[in-house]
Amino acid sequence: LTNYHIPQGVGDIVMIQSDHTGAVDILSAELETADLLGEQRKAQPPPLAAPTMWTTEKMKEFKAKMGKERNGRMVVKRGEVMTVRVPTHPDGKCICWEFATDDYDIGFGVYFDWTTVTSTAITVQVSESSDEEDEEEDEEIEGLSPVGDVERGSRSSLRNRYGEIMPVYRRNSHREVQAGSHEYPGEGIYLLKFDNSYSLLRNKTLFFHVYYTS
Repeated sequence: LTNYHIPQGVGDIVMIQSDHTGAVDILSAELETADLLGEQRKAQPPPLAAPTMWTTEKMKEFKAKMGKERNGRMVVKRGEVMTVRVPTHPDGKCICWEFATDDYDIGFGVYFDWTTVTSTAITVQVSESSDEEDEEEDEEIEGLSPVGDVERGSRSSLRNRYGEIMPVYRRNSHREVQAGSHEYPGEGIYLLKFDNSYSLLRNKTLFFHVYYTS
């Protein structure tokens, strides 16, 4: 096939002419792709705005306060990733967080799970690496992926459900209190990831506070 023509605009068609017979086949690009593109658009979540981030130097005051709070002080062990799952609250419009660590930094990132909220309880999940977390999340939605799907390895179904607000990167939480906020994009669950998987020797003591505002 050497001759082809693709017009622009709504209702595009593809014309394919054979050099041997001169016959012309006309295919409707709109009919061939509309269903597939429609399904892709439905599967993709809307883009997420970046969070507002700031730091404070009141390390001693913050650690002293969180040390007295229930679950305000936790340990992220070496080689582990701790994920704090915070559902959106019906009375809230914005999530806020503050954290600090003793002596050493820690990785931190924020993601969003577009799912129906059935409980406002905050839960904590610990895994030995971020890869292990992805595998566990894949298992949650295994029924959404067709058997033998070649895209299975790219976790396409997972990425269509989970949105990235801020990727994980190391923060100097041992020097300043790290704080931030994000306006609810809709109903779902925030995933606040504290990543210590890069550390082979040191556990990290984490002082953490999360709340919502209206």
